[in-house]
Amino acid sequence: MTIAPDSFDYACDTESGVATVTLNRPERYNALTFEVYRELRDVFRALDTEPGVRSILITGSGKAFCSGGDVEEIIGALFERDYRGLLEFTRNTGDVILAMLRCRRPIVGALNGTVAGAGAVIATACDVRIASERARIAYLFTKVGLSGADMGASWLLPRIVGMGRAMELLMTGDFIDAATAERIGLYNRVVADDALAHEARAWARRLAEGPAFGLEVTKKMVLREAAMDLESAMAAEVEIQAACMEDPNFREAYEAFVEKREPRFDRS
Repeated sequence: MTIAPDSFDYACDTESGVATVTLNRPERYNALTFEVYRELRDVFRALDTEPGVRSILITGSGKAFCSGGDVEEIIGALFERDYRGLLEFTRNTGDVILAMLRCRRPIVGALNGTVAGAGAVIATACDVRIASERARIAYLFTKVGLSGADMGASWLLPRIVGMGRAMELLMTGDFIDAATAERIGLYNRVVADDALAHEARAWARRLAEGPAFGLEVTKKMVLREAAMDLESAMAAEVEIQAACMEDPNFREAYEAFVEKREPRFDRS
């Protein structure tokens, strides 16, 4: 896949199958522009089917993961738009999150610093969040007079931290520190700043080594079942699990157990 935007770097380790997306506007705390939103949407759509990619790591350069939309480049321009133009923008921002959630590859967020606004929602849409001890996070939308229900935040966040915590974070727009985010379940792990790159990559490699179809189905079903009742969820699970039992990785896991070795999963 050929990607050459100035706003982020892309690399794929062909040996591990880990694709790394690094937001690269450190002088602007990796703030997002109109173009960056579109580019991120497109890259996650492409990574869904990119050969050799088995997991994705997203992080930021410099002192921030992502500080949200670029005030200087976006806000002023939005005031010049009519409703249709504004709706085009909000749909583009939401499409980034949809592309992440629909991507069949596991996504690990390496949160290296400030995580704010749209950056907070991008982090929330990751499947696993590994954070530096200095990675404070805030859903800033109400701070600028907007709704906290932006880019899917009001759907995602309650499912991670519960309704009460989500309501607090989305209504106040306040920052919480990394320790608090880990305590309420928003961050999966918090590590020392100098250990973040190693720890996050280890998680991405671990997921890349897993059974591709099993992980794809797990991600899909967790999201799908959020809108189901128990009976519907159970009916869907029994069918998809039977399909997984026909996947070669199921037999490989059994043979590895019998032979007392690590499984060598097909990750295509």
